[in-house]
Amino acid sequence: MQSHIPKKHLVFISHSSKDTWIAKQIALMVTNCGANFFLDEHNVEVGRDFDEEIRQSLNQSNELLVLLTPWALERPYIWAELGAAWARGILIVGVLHGVNRAELRSNPAIPVFLKERNLVELNNVEEYFQQLAKRVEAGLVEQPESGL
Repeated sequence: MQSHIPKKHLVFISHSSKDTWIAKQIALMVTNCGANFFLDEHNVEVGRDFDEEIRQSLNQSNELLVLLTPWALERPYIWAELGAAWARGILIVGVLHGVNRAELRSNPAIPVFLKERNLVELNNVEEYFQQLAKRVEAGLVEQPESGL
């Protein structure tokens, strides 16, 4: 008889390499909430196919937390990761640091789907962690929207 073991909630942390220290702090907090995290520096072993590891982890993730900084907005991987999460219909949370909502919303290069998402300032990210902990405790796993 097989037993069903629930999959642990996985948060993909998207960030610029310039924001690695902050991303690692976020990863610690995600763990404290009872969820797993994917952080490229932590999860991609040397010699592995980086792009494939990113793609597979995004496909397994329940939500994406993207650290939005001035330099992150210029990184192609950030946009690829956001697009993949958007296409899957998983929860996307934007954490602002060095960029404010008005700048983000007025920038024509920023996709509308990101401008309409819940955005949180880094100094207020505790609100996200409280909500994540509640989702994990309740066993609520964000399911991709149908249609893709």
